[in-house]
Amino acid sequence: MKVWNFKVESDSQAIIKKLDSAFGSINGFVFDVENDDNSTNFRVRKRILSAFQTILRNHIIANGKITQTDTGNETYVEISFNQHILNILEVSIFLALGLLTIIFGIITGNVTASIFGGIFLVVGITYLIWVKKEFVRNVQEYKTLFSEILEL
Repeated sequence: MKVWNFKVESDSQAIIKKLDSAFGSINGFVFDVENDDNSTNFRVRKRILSAFQTILRNHIIANGKITQTDTGNETYVEISFNQHILNILEVSIFLALGLLTIIFGIITGNVTASIFGGIFLVVGITYLIWVKKEFVRNVQEYKTLFSEILEL
C-alpha cells in the first residue's frame, strides 16, 4: 500500500464533482463516494468486464479521503493505493501450487511432479515480480491522472 497526500486550492465539493465527471461509469472506472461528518471518502478502481482483463488490467484500488481545512478555500486530500485482491489470489495460487507439488513430488519420489512444481513456482515468482513492477507503474499512472484532474 502506498499513500499520497497533497493540498488542493479548491472546495471539497468541487473536487468531488471533478473526480465524478472524470471517473464516471462511462470512462470504465467505478467511483464510489461516502460522506462523513468532517470528510468525504471515495474509492476508484477500473472496471473488469472479462476474464482476459483480469491479467492485463490495472488492478489498483485508490481509496481517498477529502477533508476541508480551516484555512479558507483549501482542501486536504489523502489517497492510498492498494492491490486488488484478484492479483494477490492469482500469485498465491501459483506459489502454493508450486510448493505443494514439489513437496508431493519429494514425498512420493515422483520426479515429474517435482519438475512441474518447480515450473509452477518459477511462474509464480515471475508473476509476483511482474505484479510488483506493475503496481509501481500503475500507481504512477493514477498519480498523473489525479494531478491532471485536480490541476496540481
